[in-house]
Amino acid sequence: MNENAERLRALLVRNFNELPLERHERPPLYDTRYAQLSEGTAARKLGAGIDILAPGMRVCPYHLHHAQEEMFVVLEGEGTLRVAGELVPIRAGDVIFIPPGPEYPHQIVNSSAAPLKYLSISTQERPELCEYPDSGKLSASTGQVSLRNRAEANLDYWDGEP
Repeated sequence: MNENAERLRALLVRNFNELPLERHERPPLYDTRYAQLSEGTAARKLGAGIDILAPGMRVCPYHLHHAQEEMFVVLEGEGTLRVAGELVPIRAGDVIFIPPGPEYPHQIVNSSAAPLKYLSISTQERPELCEYPDSGKLSASTGQVSLRNRAEANLDYWDGEP
């Protein structure tokens, strides 16, 4: 491969089988091995990662996005998509589409006895507001700044102003 082809490969190609997986764990419900695929690439509007979710575990809290759209591609295993108050079985070969908005709070749960491996792909819309129905949290992010709070702890618009 010539120098320009090597440069282009570094900007445009990631092989998830070659990236080191980082463990994200918060007992007793959350445990995944994860690699960020899009970091360091030329991508500006798409984010991607790979998760290998341990049996009986979840990757993140039940949540919904107001700006970002997500897609999940199940590569290996089976589990459950908790979405809009329902439990939907998922398995290898399934492609899951989650649009933004309050109609589709979601969470992937590995309800099986084997690892669940999937790609997660999302638009990187910013600013973003996420809601967490189980805990009542809100999360606002610009990409550089992230704030988390609950609506009942929200400050008054004029708080601290002269």
